[in-house]
Amino acid sequence: MPELMKTFSMIEVGKTEVVEKPIPEPGPDEALVKTTAALICTSDVHTVNGALPVENGRTLGHESVGVIAALGSSVTGFQEGQRVAVNAVTPCFECNYCQRGFTSQCGGLLGGYKYTAQVDGNMAEYFLVPAAKGNLAPIPDDLTDEAAAYACDMLSTGLMGAEHAEIQIGDTVVVFAQGAVGLCATIGAGLRGAGRIIAVESLPNRMAMAKRFGADDVVDFTQGDPVEQIMDLTDGVGADASIEALGAPQTFEAALACLKAGGTLSNIGYHGENPAPLQLDLMAFGLGMGDKSIRTGLCSGGSDRMRRLFSLMSSGRVDPTPMTTHRFAFDQVEHAFQMMANKQDDIIKPLITF
Repeated sequence: MPELMKTFSMIEVGKTEVVEKPIPEPGPDEALVKTTAALICTSDVHTVNGALPVENGRTLGHESVGVIAALGSSVTGFQEGQRVAVNAVTPCFECNYCQRGFTSQCGGLLGGYKYTAQVDGNMAEYFLVPAAKGNLAPIPDDLTDEAAAYACDMLSTGLMGAEHAEIQIGDTVVVFAQGAVGLCATIGAGLRGAGRIIAVESLPNRMAMAKRFGADDVVDFTQGDPVEQIMDLTDGVGADASIEALGAPQTFEAALACLKAGGTLSNIGYHGENPAPLQLDLMAFGLGMGDKSIRTGLCSGGSDRMRRLFSLMSSGRVDPTPMTTHRFAFDQVEHAFQMMANKQDDIIKPLITF
């Protein structure tokens, strides 16, 4: 094994570069994975824009799969060369938060999100997996690396949005924004038994993708107030559940306003780039008495979560790979990142191969 590896890192706010770093040695509870494929996430773009305070030089990335290169002395049940994926959230499974079922908040608020936020991410030729016995997820032989990479964040987060929305069979569900995570929320709404799915989006390729993934109606917010359009579609009744998948004040407010009394708003959008507090329209909130619920969440990690997502793909019920609009070799990662940051060429998700 060589001593150095290439990593895609944030040199400082607003600047990225491929730099060499030593290949890390796994500790007793860790594993070292040699990366074979990865996806770039909009969260990486937020981080480089300064929305998440991280050290200069930190490696980016949290959606990578590969093969085990080395195992820590305490890690059993796996073998070198085995294909594995790791969720973007890597809990310890020991702290108070984990034991109470909030694995994404491991150790404290948002603490389960360790890659890039706390330690080097995995957009690199090799990466470490903490608490490896609980976080390493073997990839089934019938799944490609590309498909498995979607389980690391997009599918896990999007489907969590549908789970937290408490969707009942036959419900009307509105999903605000059809980027990769919103599209996965649309998939999740269908899996949960929604009777009608309304997607809110304005970009033609994403509108078409939303239809492909199960949306019955697509509301274009550039053509009029989205809440009014949703009310027209539902004969003035509103939705049973809404999923906010963008992280903007306007979509959050609309997601609350389109709900009928007793509805649930599930927020999976990242609001870290908004300088102003979110506003609650008092009438949409029922003056505080409308029986509306607001649920927030960060995708839960761990190997069992990954196993469940793999099962959905292996059975053919879910195929997220149409979202892969662009493909690049790792030596083109900087160009791919800039395309993602600038939303060029109708990009949704770029796949990076190593």
